Amino acid sequence: MRTGVIAKKLGMTRLFDEEGTHVPVTVLSLERCQVTAQRTKDKDGYVALQLGAGTKKPKNTSNAERGHFAKALVEPKRTVAEFRVTEDNLIDVGAELAADHFLPGQKVDVSGVSVGKGFAGAMKRWNFGGMRATHGVSVSHRAHGSTGQRQDPGKVFKNKKMAGHMGQDAVTTLNLTVFRVDVERGLILLKGAVPGTEGGWVKIRDAVKYPTPKDVPLPGSIRGGKAAAAPEPEPEAAPEPDVAVNEAEAPAATETGGEAQ
Repeated sequence: MRTGVIAKKLGMTRLFDEEGTHVPVTVLSLERCQVTAQRTKDKDGYVALQLGAGTKKPKNTSNAERGHFAKALVEPKRTVAEFRVTEDNLIDVGAELAADHFLPGQKVDVSGVSVGKGFAGAMKRWNFGGMRATHGVSVSHRAHGSTGQRQDPGKVFKNKKMAGHMGQDAVTTLNLTVFRVDVERGLILLKGAVPGTEGGWVKIRDAVKYPTPKDVPLPGSIRGGKAAAAPEPEPEAAPEPDVAVNEAEAPAATETGGEAQ
């Protein structure tokens, strides 16, 4: 199990696939998504990675957060979140994740906070059908009907579906498909809609109900990470040493009787 990422929802657009089919996609941006801390079994009792994304002015950051980010040698982050991982998928603190952490065609789960709707009626909040629009119904077309019983029990049970605050809840959308990734601009494009408003933060991780592709980068795709080690060049053959001619071994005279040069 590897880590997910924190991304900002930029909005929705449409693209066309190779067959010319119109595909609605949600554009998510990775904005300096870095590892800010590690959670280990010995120290914390579980194994996880804490990630931070976005930027935050130091003057708006508490002293405790400043010390935490300074220890990790990263700039203050707008939001942080933890992802459970296995010990073999831990990533060094300070590493920045890239958009190709996910592959096109892969299934992912996205978690975010849904759009707040304010105070909503029962029909909008719970999808009630409402009452008849004619024949005897007066000023009760969108009412939710009776809510209690008679004198026994004489109360409204808890969790009754009634009018009230709608939205602004933690929501997870399962099994979304990665349509495309843009590593240079740090964009992840998902088919369909994800929870949250434009400019909100969401968490993306591998789908729990689908197998993870075998060729995904492990433990993750690190921006500016170490490149693969190049093969070591073969050692050059040592040059043959120059054979020096000793004066003692040099012939005293040539065949013609002259002195040796």
